[in-house]
Amino acid sequence: MLDRRDLLKGAGLAAIAATLNSTKALATDTVTLPFVNGERPLVKYPQKRPMIGLTSRPPQLETPFAVFNDGPITANNAFFVRYHLSDLPYNLDPDKFTLEVKGRVDKPLKLSLRDIRKMKATEIVAVNQCSGNSRGFFEPRVAGGQLANGAMGNARWRGVPLKTVLAMAGVQAGAKQVTFNGMDGPASDKTPDFIKALDLEHATDGEVMLAYGMNGEDLPFLNGFPLRLIVPGYYGTYWVKHLNEITVIDSVYDGFWMKSAYRIPDTPNNAVEPGTAPKATIPINRFTIRSFITSVPDGAKLKKGGITLRGIAFDGGKGIKEVAVSIDGGKTWTNAKLGKDLGKYSFREWQLPVKLTTGAYELKVRATSNSGETQPDQPRWNPAGYLRNVVETVRVTVA
Repeated sequence: MLDRRDLLKGAGLAAIAATLNSTKALATDTVTLPFVNGERPLVKYPQKRPMIGLTSRPPQLETPFAVFNDGPITANNAFFVRYHLSDLPYNLDPDKFTLEVKGRVDKPLKLSLRDIRKMKATEIVAVNQCSGNSRGFFEPRVAGGQLANGAMGNARWRGVPLKTVLAMAGVQAGAKQVTFNGMDGPASDKTPDFIKALDLEHATDGEVMLAYGMNGEDLPFLNGFPLRLIVPGYYGTYWVKHLNEITVIDSVYDGFWMKSAYRIPDTPNNAVEPGTAPKATIPINRFTIRSFITSVPDGAKLKKGGITLRGIAFDGGKGIKEVAVSIDGGKTWTNAKLGKDLGKYSFREWQLPVKLTTGAYELKVRATSNSGETQPDQPRWNPAGYLRNVVETVRVTVA
């Protein structure tokens, strides 16, 4: 692991670049995810424990699911990594880094990292989840990264509200959206730069954050060092890493990553019949509600008697009202005890003691939000493989 002080000085970035450019040496083992063609290498990157490797250029790393049984906060060294563009900013110098704020503003800004850190800081505990999390389970299968359930994580983010910075710049009348660009870039000029947009009302809600801290430390390089956008409750496609450019515009941004990519069906439940295409789409936005059993893996062999089932639940920002568990395949349900509430955007832990006798069991978990949203019994489908939130099943054998 790199020394944080060295990384702040930029000295550790060359080591990261060298490691990422010699990916064959990174593999430590293999894992098999529970779907067709699910074999993956376990790889070791700087600042990360062994992670499930999906691609190396750009790096895409999935968190081993057992990590989520360690508590509601996901450790920095286990937090998933998702990039679209392979030209990463290994040569950045934190002392020379600037965040540019421009466009429809009265006072364009160029803020150093020191400037940003001097501002009044806020913190929020929030889940970051890749839009394609769990895509590997879709039936029929869909194109894209075949991820299991580990492309998510929950952290305590520290930084400055975007609202504060935009107020310093002075947003002009007629502004409609704010766009965000990072220092990672395309390897080819034919690849569109990764730029995302939020409506002005959302961008200035006081919750969207420019974060430099993660769980009491500086952001790891692969999670956006030195600055990233935090959009609580929204999928990770909006959480732009290595953020260095904010532009206020008076139109609706129509770049590739908003107009063409990361779209979901404009239908009830944002789903269509499996194998069909939607007639109209909208940009992906808030999480669907989800819950998982984390204490027992699928296929486990257990001893009969008492056991405490544990897990996590989360949604797009309403907060978790209750979690129910079934040990008989969904015939009957029992409410679990909820753990500490770390905020409406956080993982919410739950637990339930149960007694198991000899035989095969289908364990299920279902969450309900404060707004009444719950999880479907059958998976919903869309051609991009987004939004999966079916009631999850863990099958175990007891002897």
